[in-house]
Amino acid sequence: MGREIGLCLVYRDMWQSSGKYMPRVDQLVKVAEPIIDMGCFTRVETNGGGFEQINLLYGENPNISNRAWTQPFNDAGIQTQMLERGLNALRMYPVSDDVRKLMFKVKKLQGTDISRSFDGLNDARNLEKSIEFAKAGGMISQTCLCITYSKIHTVDYYIKKAEELINLGAEEICIKDMAGIGRPVSLGKIVAGIKEINPDILVQYHGHSGPGFSVTSSLEAVRAGADIVDVAVEPLSWGTVHADLLTVHEVLKDAGYSLPDINMKAYMKVRSLTQEFIDDFLGYYINPKNRLMNSLLIAPGLPGGMMGSLMADLENNLKSLNKWMEKNNKPQLSQDDLLIKLFDEVQHVWPMMGYPPLVTPYSQYVKNAALVNVMQMEKGKERWSLLDDNTWDMMLGKSGRLPGEVSEELKKLAAEQGREFFEGDPADLVPNCLDDLRKEMAEKGWDTGKDEEELLEYALHPQQYIDYKSGKAKADFEADLAKKKTQTSTPVATPAAGESWDLGPKSIQVDVNGEKFNVNISYDGTPVAGTSPESTPAAPPVTGGATKEILAPLEGKVFLTKDSAETPKKVGDHINEGDVVCYIEAMKVVNAVKADQSGTVVEVCIKDGDDIFDDEVMFKLN
Repeated sequence: MGREIGLCLVYRDMWQSSGKYMPRVDQLVKVAEPIIDMGCFTRVETNGGGFEQINLLYGENPNISNRAWTQPFNDAGIQTQMLERGLNALRMYPVSDDVRKLMFKVKKLQGTDISRSFDGLNDARNLEKSIEFAKAGGMISQTCLCITYSKIHTVDYYIKKAEELINLGAEEICIKDMAGIGRPVSLGKIVAGIKEINPDILVQYHGHSGPGFSVTSSLEAVRAGADIVDVAVEPLSWGTVHADLLTVHEVLKDAGYSLPDINMKAYMKVRSLTQEFIDDFLGYYINPKNRLMNSLLIAPGLPGGMMGSLMADLENNLKSLNKWMEKNNKPQLSQDDLLIKLFDEVQHVWPMMGYPPLVTPYSQYVKNAALVNVMQMEKGKERWSLLDDNTWDMMLGKSGRLPGEVSEELKKLAAEQGREFFEGDPADLVPNCLDDLRKEMAEKGWDTGKDEEELLEYALHPQQYIDYKSGKAKADFEADLAKKKTQTSTPVATPAAGESWDLGPKSIQVDVNGEKFNVNISYDGTPVAGTSPESTPAAPPVTGGATKEILAPLEGKVFLTKDSAETPKKVGDHINEGDVVCYIEAMKVVNAVKADQSGTVVEVCIKDGDDIFDDEVMFKLN
């Protein structure tokens, strides 16, 4: 046989690319043994990305989950790996050096062997500390080339970026084809170029299957010298996720490469357990359309890893938009109508925003800007009328160097808003904070935890950690899950005009070596949770002819202030047009809401933490 090729099961990314949540710790521990028994994996991706934050969101401790989940693989000699976002670590915005350094130390002590570090802008400055801190913490430092496709992102561009990372001390290189739009032959050329720089450096290919290139790309990458290929397993392979293990295994074997045999009984057990977890609660947060491959993704280049959240955002915003359309006697849009408008807008604004590689968090920023633009323009407002500060920071250079130039239109808008472009090192903008956070935790009576892992979580995800500690996160999650279960069990006749429902899974039993397994194979006629129509409370009626209203510009969660330095608006306050009146957290970013008119506040119609829909009244003025 030919050269030996390793396989990595990206079990963490399988879930994150499919929906909102991850399995609980008891479920993860349950599936670990059959994954090991499959006998074919060199590595398993266990955590990182959204794993830690997702645990907090449903009221679980990510530190407990991570230690218990990685332990079986540690014991079996299978390497574990995590995904981290360079300057942003395990969240969506920059993190201080002291927190980043602690993160690598803690994750190694929790049982994670390899840090897969990426910078969404491919700015090597943002990965230099990741390489240094990962190695200091005892981890293997793997750094990524975030693959996208444009006139700027050429084969030579990526080979030069790889050389920068190798010179900084990266021990491995990952070809992170997060949207699966890398052209297979070009990817092979990139891998070959990396091996010319350093024939001994390990190269791992990670590709999503959405547009359909990933199996061919896996083969081309291996032919050019890649050492390990990331794969998924059914029922969470294909679609916006990754190619299935069985297909990639057979393609590479047919090409003459040496791979370990697969224990099919264990494979079916993993498949059956994964379906069991979906049926338990995780399926309520998975849009079935994410199970479909879609060549329409080639043009916008949005990554599979964010398609789960994208479809959820689309569904929520469609409700808000159609509510506005109905109120204004305009024809309503279907989900497909809004999706195509979004894809078109992404292609329009992406070059204007400097061609950031479409990977977390910058894919979110581009998608959010495009979706908000579509929503605003459908209502007759102008493009760019609502841009969050994180997106501005990216365009201004505060997150790193953009591959391309920001458009003149956006430069002009920045100047009008008094925003300045930044040319320095983004890490310099984030002061160290652990000493202050230790004092805060002591004042609250909170333990910093084993190896200071609780301190790390508080530093990375402060609001989610507070909600976890108070019990609010678990209560909110359980209430939301109960609501979804109720909606699912409610009989529904037919979709409303212009609306389509996704269909849920149907299972059959398959016999493997005398043991029966449930296998998801097709669709029946039962609407899936979260996809049937849902009534939304109407906005408060306008009272008093002279009263002016400030309406919510988008759907999300309201916060009256962003930090303790601000004072919430109250009755009697005078507001000028352009003043920030509150904030709406939507689509993983916080948007400052500015008044579109002046007046004195006569009624505050929102409370801190309220969920709000597009065009609902927030303040009344006179």
